[in-house]
Amino acid sequence: MSGLSLGGPAPDFTLRDQFGQDVTLSSYRGTKAVAIIFYPWAFSGVCTGEMAGIRDRLAEFMTFDTEVLAISTDPVYSLRAFADQDGLNFPLLSDFWPHGEVARAYDVFDETKGVARRSSYVIDRQGMVRWAVHNALPEGRDLDEHLKQLVAAT
Repeated sequence: MSGLSLGGPAPDFTLRDQFGQDVTLSSYRGTKAVAIIFYPWAFSGVCTGEMAGIRDRLAEFMTFDTEVLAISTDPVYSLRAFADQDGLNFPLLSDFWPHGEVARAYDVFDETKGVARRSSYVIDRQGMVRWAVHNALPEGRDLDEHLKQLVAAT
């Protein structure tokens, strides 16, 4: 992870969610730990399953102390259709333009495929990277471990 290290500051960003609203990572500083979930494609099999898993456990992921932000390089309009189709009522953020800029800042942009890799970060209340995991594209995430690490960062 060149330029990004555990215990170091998380790169700040502002991206639009599926409703066209700006979401800024640093707005959670001092109040919430944040799980950042990079995923390659809306509507794809593994990604759809992962997002449904978060939706089904949303009360665990989003509390007074924690937040979840899912990021892909899909455009806002695709994310809105994805959210509507699957009942995803948490922030799906578009890293579409400049294409993959946030994924690049987190060293998870796949230049060949033009998408974010299947990677996750937990950012503590002070804005520091506390945990990271990188999965192969066909390999789904362990949401239990994500929750454990998110709670540990609060």
